[in-house]
Amino acid sequence: MAEREPGRELRVGVVGTGIMGADHVRTIATSVAGARVSAVTDLDAERARAAIAGIDGARVLSDPFGLVADDEVDAVLVASADATHEELVLACVQAGKPVLCEKPLTPAPEGSLRIVEAEEKAGRRLVSVGFMRRYDPGYVDVKESLREGAVGAPLLLHCVHRNASSRPNTPSSGLITGSAVHEFDVIRWLLDEEITQVTVFRPRPSSLVVGDTTDPLLVLLGTASGLLADVEVFVNAQYGYDVRCELVGELGSLYLDEPVQVRRRAERTRTSTVSLDWRDRFAEAYRRELQDWVTGAAAGEQRGADAWDGYVATVAAAAGVAALDKPGSPVPVELPPRPELYATR
Repeated sequence: MAEREPGRELRVGVVGTGIMGADHVRTIATSVAGARVSAVTDLDAERARAAIAGIDGARVLSDPFGLVADDEVDAVLVASADATHEELVLACVQAGKPVLCEKPLTPAPEGSLRIVEAEEKAGRRLVSVGFMRRYDPGYVDVKESLREGAVGAPLLLHCVHRNASSRPNTPSSGLITGSAVHEFDVIRWLLDEEITQVTVFRPRPSSLVVGDTTDPLLVLLGTASGLLADVEVFVNAQYGYDVRCELVGELGSLYLDEPVQVRRRAERTRTSTVSLDWRDRFAEAYRRELQDWVTGAAAGEQRGADAWDGYVATVAAAAGVAALDKPGSPVPVELPPRPELYATR
């Protein structure tokens, strides 16, 4: 990667300008300091042009790998289809460019492991994975309060992930890989320990689901220390986008986005209004994630969830998908030793 001039804005290239990619383009252009969007690419060139309308100096490129190699792109944000992630992220690692990849890092664990191995070979961490809940003020409060011993040792974690609706005939596995995977990551991040097994239960399905989707699901996770976490995933809840979390400790409970939490930043506000979708609910988390990634990339540092985190989340999700076929029976989450490259933050 070419040396950047001190003080020059980080030039970001965005691959994929669908709903998520276009939202990231707007956020970088309007709400992130120290960066500008220099290039975008998408299978739909008209959609790509619409995403950068009004952004000075931004270009539409036809080839995503050409964008990665472009001399006017310092860092890459991958928001394209899941199946394209591996090749694009590997190209970024090969080019020595920081990359923020939307989850999943890859659809299958083997692809994520290849990315981990590529970073090991390169000898540096360049990959960040878009698990934005790590930046949500409510989740940050829960983690800080837990670290400070506010409720003593953690015992149980209750999580809820609801969407208003999903596409007809959404594969039941998609509830695990597309929704519950966020909880898989946030559980590891909150507790600083690994998930060791996944059990899936199939409650009576909602009559309002269109197609063959098994919805809702109840997922039970066990961790290395014996803590249990349950995750309700309901992607046709009708009323909106609703994410909840309660951490039960020996001395009390911590609730996500509740006034009982310790407020350390006066500017934070709380609301009980249910969001319309994930972009509305996690807008501030996305902004903070992008700002941290940009600041880190400019300083030559990897920030946020790394490639190992992306790999582990994919392994846990694969175990959850396997557990769908044997409801009530735990499936182990088997991981190799954590590579030395990812041993410290």
